[in-house]
Amino acid sequence: MLSPEAQSGQNMSPLEKLFGKTAQLTVLEYLMNNKGEINYLSGIAQATGLYHSSVARVIEPLLQNNIIIEKKIGKQIRSFYLNEENEAAKLLIKFYDELRLLSDEQLTSPDLETPVVDHE
Repeated sequence: MLSPEAQSGQNMSPLEKLFGKTAQLTVLEYLMNNKGEINYLSGIAQATGLYHSSVARVIEPLLQNNIIIEKKIGKQIRSFYLNEENEAAKLLIKFYDELRLLSDEQLTSPDLETPVVDHE
């Protein structure tokens, strides 16, 4: 059973509200919130609540598309950081930042109501 907050979406991130909760979005959002920092698989897994294997799996498409960059430390330690020079990553960051602002404005403005759309 979901809590009332979870049912209303109050604890959901702006990306989750739009696209649903997926492991890849969770990892991407974590990296955007920690841009400029080097992150390790185990740290990402711990911070996001995902399994290490899930993080390793969903990080691959982000690496292939150059959204994130991998830097190996030693033979086994993999570190990652958001590629802020990549055009697609720049667009994602801009979209995410603007979406957070919009979400914050809606949360702090009592005058805003959820719009009702008539599909007829």
